[in-house]
Amino acid sequence: MSGASAHIREYETSDLERCRELWRSLTQRHRDIYRDPSIGGDDPGLELDAHLAHPRLVKLWVAEIDGRVVGLCGLLLQGEESELEPIVVDPAWRGRRVGAALAQHAIGASQRLGVKFVNVRPVGRNVEAIRFFQREGFRLLGRLELSLQLGGSAIAEPGRSVDVHGIRFAF
Repeated sequence: MSGASAHIREYETSDLERCRELWRSLTQRHRDIYRDPSIGGDDPGLELDAHLAHPRLVKLWVAEIDGRVVGLCGLLLQGEESELEPIVVDPAWRGRRVGAALAQHAIGASQRLGVKFVNVRPVGRNVEAIRFFQREGFRLLGRLELSLQLGGSAIAEPGRSVDVHGIRFAF
């Protein structure tokens, strides 16, 4: 692998299959951290197709290195807020600032759109993603999403918890 920096460009329909692979790798990460092989269904790559039709999706970019797509970032827009969804980097290219380049590109686009807030919603157990976003400037806790599990295998791991406002939550 070269040390070349990522070139960020708009998604093209010819990127579909490679971006489905990236979406599958993101889903696999969630399957691994939650120990649940059912996340994303039988072919999680097809979830990208639904995302492409998302009514709030305004932009989708890819990161390319040496002619190969190694990352993907979407931008959802609603009113004065945007959301990076998804942001995913090929596991072989993580830790090489590809995700940072995508995030900063999307943040710049959000500024040009005049939004007040750029949001991200990493899953609670994805500490790696939370740390990444904090490094990229996301330090304001905007909202929380709380869950009540009604069925299936236990999601929360024993001993994994966090305090928010003095209230303990498992993750």
